[in-house]
Amino acid sequence: MTDAKNHYYAIKTTSKQERAVADTIFRTVERKDVDIRVSSVIVPEELKGYVILESPESRGRIQELLESVPSARALVPGETSLEAIQHYLEPKPVVSGIEEGTIVELIAGPFKGEKAVVKRIDLGKEEITVELYESIVPIPITVRGDHVRVIERKNEE
Repeated sequence: MTDAKNHYYAIKTTSKQERAVADTIFRTVERKDVDIRVSSVIVPEELKGYVILESPESRGRIQELLESVPSARALVPGETSLEAIQHYLEPKPVVSGIEEGTIVELIAGPFKGEKAVVKRIDLGKEEITVELYESIVPIPITVRGDHVRVIERKNEE
């Protein structure tokens, strides 16, 4: 944090280019291509098509910075507050949103590509226990929460 009051700006980006925009802003400021201070750049996973920029600079200076950033489409009018973006800064458990009965696909490990049904969730360890969908004998397999991709939620019928 700098000693000046920071402002929080939302930047509209081209779809799926959020990380590239953040990286370009970071490199541009780090190489001192422009004389603009940026405290942080946030790429919230849940906020598709947007990047949040924290800076003590004025809106006009941020607009000037964005002119040299490919895929940065527009600076959203107004500012946002730290309170409004705080929930993006708190890490969420990998297994959040997964519940028993959810159908998942294993995306890593020896059973990669297999479909399975979630039988148990361990929030503390961020692990889930699944049973392979097409297995003749149901064998419980415990995997890390980030090794699965949700295919169908239990309440989607």
